[in-house]
Amino acid sequence: MANKNVYFFGGGKAEGSAGMKTLLGGKGANLAEMTAVGVPVPPGFTITTEVCEYYFEHGKKYPPGLEKEVEEHLNRLETMMGKKLGDAKDPLLVSVRSGAAASLPGMMDTVLNLGMNDKAVEGLAELSGNPRFAWDSYRRFINMFGNVVMGVDHEHFEAQLERLKKKKKVELDTDLDAADLKEVVRLYKEVVRKHTNKSFPQKPIDQLWASINAVFGSWNNPRAVQYRKLSNISGLKGTAVNVQTMVFGNLGDDSGTGVCFSRDPATGQKVFYGEYLFNAQGEDVVAGIRTPMAIKTLAQKNKKIYQELVDVKDKLETHYKDMQDMEFTIQQGELFILQTRNGKRTGTAAVKIAVDMVKEGLIGEETAIQRVTAELLDQVFHPMIDPKARKSARPLAKGLNASPGAATGQIVFTAADAEQWVADGKKVLLVRKETSPEDIGGMHAAEGILTSTGGMTSHAAVVARGMGTPCVAGAKDAVVSGKVLMVKEKKFKQGDFLTIDGSTGEIYAGHLDLVQPKISGELQTFLSWTDKVRKQARRPGIAQVGFNIRTNADTPGDARRAREFGAEGIGLCRTEHMFFEEERIRIFREMIVAENPAAREKALKKLLPHQKKDFKGLFKAMDGLPVTIRLLDPPLHEFVPQTSAAIKELADIAGITVSRLKSKIESLHELNPMLGHRGCRLGVTYPEVYDMQVEAIISAAAEVAATGVKVLPEIMIPLIGTVKELEVLRENAEAVCERVLSRKKVKVKYLIGTMIEIPRAALLADEVAKVADFFSFGTNDLTQMTFGYSRDDVGTFLPFYIEHGILERDPFAQLDQVGVGQLVELGTKRGRSTNEKLKVGICGEHGGDPSSIDFCYRVGMDYVSCSPYRVPIARLAAAHAVVRNHKQ
Repeated sequence: MANKNVYFFGGGKAEGSAGMKTLLGGKGANLAEMTAVGVPVPPGFTITTEVCEYYFEHGKKYPPGLEKEVEEHLNRLETMMGKKLGDAKDPLLVSVRSGAAASLPGMMDTVLNLGMNDKAVEGLAELSGNPRFAWDSYRRFINMFGNVVMGVDHEHFEAQLERLKKKKKVELDTDLDAADLKEVVRLYKEVVRKHTNKSFPQKPIDQLWASINAVFGSWNNPRAVQYRKLSNISGLKGTAVNVQTMVFGNLGDDSGTGVCFSRDPATGQKVFYGEYLFNAQGEDVVAGIRTPMAIKTLAQKNKKIYQELVDVKDKLETHYKDMQDMEFTIQQGELFILQTRNGKRTGTAAVKIAVDMVKEGLIGEETAIQRVTAELLDQVFHPMIDPKARKSARPLAKGLNASPGAATGQIVFTAADAEQWVADGKKVLLVRKETSPEDIGGMHAAEGILTSTGGMTSHAAVVARGMGTPCVAGAKDAVVSGKVLMVKEKKFKQGDFLTIDGSTGEIYAGHLDLVQPKISGELQTFLSWTDKVRKQARRPGIAQVGFNIRTNADTPGDARRAREFGAEGIGLCRTEHMFFEEERIRIFREMIVAENPAAREKALKKLLPHQKKDFKGLFKAMDGLPVTIRLLDPPLHEFVPQTSAAIKELADIAGITVSRLKSKIESLHELNPMLGHRGCRLGVTYPEVYDMQVEAIISAAAEVAATGVKVLPEIMIPLIGTVKELEVLRENAEAVCERVLSRKKVKVKYLIGTMIEIPRAALLADEVAKVADFFSFGTNDLTQMTFGYSRDDVGTFLPFYIEHGILERDPFAQLDQVGVGQLVELGTKRGRSTNEKLKVGICGEHGGDPSSIDFCYRVGMDYVSCSPYRVPIARLAAAHAVVRNHKQ
């Protein structure tokens, strides 16, 4: 028996269900589910995502029998409605909409009012007793079908409409009467003929198949492809196509259309939220052409419909156990729900909704954790305007607070300019009258978005919230004309600075300083749940209970901030970052150019108190938590002076001639410094350098421990490629530690381990682990050496590789689990095979990436380490990893 490709819904029964999203898409699955639970849904049928997959795999051809299956379901729909597609007296009109398993808002195509033609419009006018409605529906259909299916730019239709409105001296579309709209239809047909050399199709069945083709085809349009790429959506078969009976919000003042949410998608407050328009169709609300009304005003205008809508939203939220985003139409006083889906929300809203729904008993803590993605949580930590800066600044104007967070940058007026300016290293705000799906690239590139029209459910608002980009929408006092923005009386041109606050809707002239928020309240509660989950995690063959989060921090300030964010230790302190202060860099340079060990040790003695002071600050900040300190790693040439003045100054300090110093500097130059005299190789050839650092670490630990602070120092030796390197340097370090502790008469427990960042070290991990207390995978360098890519030069080809599918993603941003990951997993297993107590973690940039964290959990690491501001995200991603992998 052939596969079933079409699923019907209507009359309180449905062939599909909410659990069939992969096959029916989110929209189709939810239409079926709503129908089955008694929500008023216009009937129709869904063509599956498998058909879309087949369509592209077979040169845009359909599976055998599909035409017959669609015809059977269309006949069933016509019978149920008592109408026929294209009938001259009582026409059935349908919508043709996309709907993938993952939400792609506005990225694919839709056709409304399908079935309209020269005969049907007359029949609809007579049947409805409303000729204006009939001609309005026809002109909308020609516009939409002409654009989506026949490829005629929307602006050509809009130009004709504006010309007629000007001629009639009216401002709004709703001011045009039936005769005017009949003329618009004639003009639109001429537009189609002019730009396609074809007449507008009159056969409804031809219209239907052309629209189905277009909607399936839109799965691979540039904006949909880019949105999936930006949102990391992959592995889907394609879009489904939903053919659904039309209901009309443009039948008069007792009809309307709107979008609503069961909770506020910006704040998460449990309030009914949304917008609607009377005498309008759905695209009028989201396109930003007319300014919609707040949903609460519907209670005064039509109490019965408002209460029905409240009952439906409560029913759907309870059924789906999540905040719902619903589209509705009121047709002559009767309510219809056209769509429901789990609503997109801001990070702040996601956390609040998750916490509130646990309190309300709708969901449990584990489900709440899974409801908030790492990307959403990241939004919570978006900057806000510094209160000091806000005090002295006055907002120029105010729009809608469409997506929270503050942003500042130079203004640009096109998506293309936004992408180009950002590529050139600038921070920009994208300023538009209204955005459209074609602007997706520029919206992603921009720091923030400002539009002069549109509401809270406009394209700009919805997409910005999904991306976590600050957005102020519908700022009517911000008028865009070409590449000029007028805010009341003030003029701004491209490149001028503006600051927007997407949390308040305020717009400020110039650049205002931004600050980061702090964790508190519901967020603290939510993160405590993530900690509970990951701290109880048990994995076969791994002694440690739990999965910890550390931070990469080089200063006491960074360490304190990371601890506030929930860090459970320092996984990487890069000691070289401590040398760049003016006084210290002079001493360090003196050490580098020293002519002999005695001179080198003299300079190092000057550095010792500085290093010790830094380490004491870290130990105090991390009282009771481990602190992993990496000994000097970069090649020495990075620290030497480059200017003539700095070279002369250093020559005077070192007591040598400028020419001699220049020769010394030149001798440090290497053809490939990242593979040269750096890391442990420095410690082996210049043991006094590492000896000084180890003495500073243990002296600081001993002195801080003497004050009652619990210190847990971990000394990390970088870049080892042979076991002998680690043996030699461990022996040296232990000798220094014991000497210092003996002198200070203090007991401090310390660990000595290594970074695994050279493939050879990973392959020989069983031998390395015999002389290491811990491994920390330095996946930045491990990725560099495994791929053979220079991190500093990869930008010249990597974007091309990703764009053309040679690589799926940047391996320096997301761990290559297939290649580099093999070395990590092998190194972990081999290391623990000879040292059961071996502690294993990761300290590269991958330590803050959710998919990489999941991998680290699966291979048995004890912790991941990331930058301070990524710590909360890592806490959540670690909890996700525990829940996901235990379920599997």
